[in-house]
Amino acid sequence: MADGGETESRGFSRTFWVANSVELCERAAWYGVFVAITLYLSRILAYSDVEAATVSGVFSAGLYFLPTFSGAYADRMGFRRALLLAFGLLTLGYGGMWLLPTLLQSAGLVSYGREVAFHGLERSGHKWLFIPVMLLVMVGGSFIKSVITGTIARETTASTRARGYSIFYAMVNIGAFGGKTVVKPLRESMGNEGLVVLNLFAASMTAIAFVLVLVAFRSTHGDGEGKSIGQLWQALRAVLGRTRLLVLILIITGFWMVQHQLYASMPKYVLRMAGEGASPSWYANVNPAVVVLTVGGITALMRRRTALTSMTVGMFIMPVSAFCMAAGNLVDGGEILGMHPVAFMMVVGIGIQGLAEGFISPRFLEYFSRQAPAGEEGLYLGFSHLHSFLASLLGFVTSGFLLERYCPEPTTLSAADQAQRLRALAGEGPMPEAYAHAHYLWMVFVGVALVSAVSLVIYGRVVRRLDAGDEARAQTSPHDRDEPPA
Repeated sequence: MADGGETESRGFSRTFWVANSVELCERAAWYGVFVAITLYLSRILAYSDVEAATVSGVFSAGLYFLPTFSGAYADRMGFRRALLLAFGLLTLGYGGMWLLPTLLQSAGLVSYGREVAFHGLERSGHKWLFIPVMLLVMVGGSFIKSVITGTIARETTASTRARGYSIFYAMVNIGAFGGKTVVKPLRESMGNEGLVVLNLFAASMTAIAFVLVLVAFRSTHGDGEGKSIGQLWQALRAVLGRTRLLVLILIITGFWMVQHQLYASMPKYVLRMAGEGASPSWYANVNPAVVVLTVGGITALMRRRTALTSMTVGMFIMPVSAFCMAAGNLVDGGEILGMHPVAFMMVVGIGIQGLAEGFISPRFLEYFSRQAPAGEEGLYLGFSHLHSFLASLLGFVTSGFLLERYCPEPTTLSAADQAQRLRALAGEGPMPEAYAHAHYLWMVFVGVALVSAVSLVIYGRVVRRLDAGDEARAQTSPHDRDEPPA
């Protein structure tokens, strides 16, 4: 082990703590930016709802698909150099997300401040300069996912691994919570300019991580190890060729399509329906909080049940979550516990969503690993997040069209409708007709979640029948008979 060896009595190596520290910085940067990414694209760079959702979906999908392949390069180039490359790209990417609108504003193409006010970009191609900047963050972030988890495995022993990963997941959640928490103060103090400055915060976090790796990270992980890219493509084809796994991935994609609305739809929805005083970045923190508080109890409760049973319970909880998110627009009257009804019911729905995740996520990985051929569990698990790749693309793009149809950007409305919306937010009358059916957005995802839940029930029954048939054939095969085959 690094730093002269590691024993349980001595604790963990310096490299272990450096890896966890930089993971905290990276998660704070990522979640702070991503929870507001669609707002940044629409309010600062003048993307339409559909454009912002599509770009964000590709952004998210790449970060779920690329890590297995970038991890192969990291194995060959060495973890330290891979982390320096990753944090260098992330710092340039987040810095570019701060610098791009700053340069466009100085050129007179965009104007932003406390109020939504942009011009020029709607009809120009300058907003698409964001794409190469986004690619820097996508590629850099893809290295982090594989290298940090690999480092934790290398820097722990059999006796300390469980505790090591417990510390790692705590760091992930602390970073995610902290990153989301800074968004509201920036928006309150700086208005929409805070969405730009947020990227400077993210660049600072990844720059700190770069320096920590440069100064203190020393890994015993050798260069030139690991699978080749060709082997990984072969593994991907093998996974996609197993019908049982492919069908399960498609079914679980429905769950993650709804879960991804935490970033795709929720921030814009609550700000448009509950006003600028709403706190979507803080509401998003309810999800990981519920997961952390309940996942242990859920695992203990379901320990005697199969993975498919646990996942099915979670899948039937998910439509309830989406319905609660829709219900806020159906509540008549004033505030609930000091919150706008839309905001209050959104928090309730997010909490229920976290409960569903506790039933699904851990057991999905367990089930997925059991489907892999012996000795190839790790390789197969590298593609276990294909559902999130698909869900990012489908969920975000769907969100863009639904927002545009049922909960449009206020500045696209007539002056009279904009004024009526502001009066409604002040408690003086109903919202304009454009928002009368805003909750339909969430009802679509109620349907997605219900279809996925029913599909998982059918899948479970079919799988049980297939397994029973395979077992029966194995028991009557010639190799199991006393007499020799004819």
